[in-house]
Amino acid sequence: MFELNSKMNDERIEEIGENHVGTSAKTPLRADAFDISDQEKISKIQESVKDILETLGMDLTDDSLQGTPKRVAKAFVNEIFMGLNPKNKPKASTFDNNYNYGEMLVEKNIVVYSTCEHHLLPIIGRAHVAYISDGKVIGLSKMNRIVEYFSKRPQVQERLTMQVVQAMQEALGTDNVACVIDAKHLCVNSRGIKDIESSTVTAEFGGKFKEKDTKREFLDYLKMETDFD
Repeated sequence: MFELNSKMNDERIEEIGENHVGTSAKTPLRADAFDISDQEKISKIQESVKDILETLGMDLTDDSLQGTPKRVAKAFVNEIFMGLNPKNKPKASTFDNNYNYGEMLVEKNIVVYSTCEHHLLPIIGRAHVAYISDGKVIGLSKMNRIVEYFSKRPQVQERLTMQVVQAMQEALGTDNVACVIDAKHLCVNSRGIKDIESSTVTAEFGGKFKEKDTKREFLDYLKMETDFD
């Protein structure tokens, strides 16, 4: 039975091939994802990275490579994929909109460093996030931290865009949130088709941002050049 299931999985992977596939707005995590500590994860990943490099024929006794497995493991757990752990989720502090600001607020050009979950190669780009207050406002830096948190995990860009919007909606208690992400995927730029010029744009619009005029206003803001030199 195991061999049959394994063969079926292999055939499914071959069928998908290079296609860009996402499953849902939730990151696919096992129920036991956090049953072991970060240090235990680092130790296990370190051994796995060592096996990979040795399989590739690398000489891990070389001074340049001796520390690579541990460095990679620590980077995976503490930095590159730190957004998988709910303990790292930023506290989205909100405040009453006492100054009654009723227009949209747009945070442009938030840097995105993420990782494609299909080839574990970098996604690099910019996120533009906006909301219209329904009584609450959020600290500007929290918008950046929300983008960072959901970026720091194996991702597909469509899911990342949706997760940012959903987290903002939850924090602010309003559907009036929008996000546009424009990013380069190194799985496209550095391998496969090797198209170094292309980028991917995704968008998610909630509440008033679904209205034509509001959506247009938001997109017009994104065209404004920001140069303070």
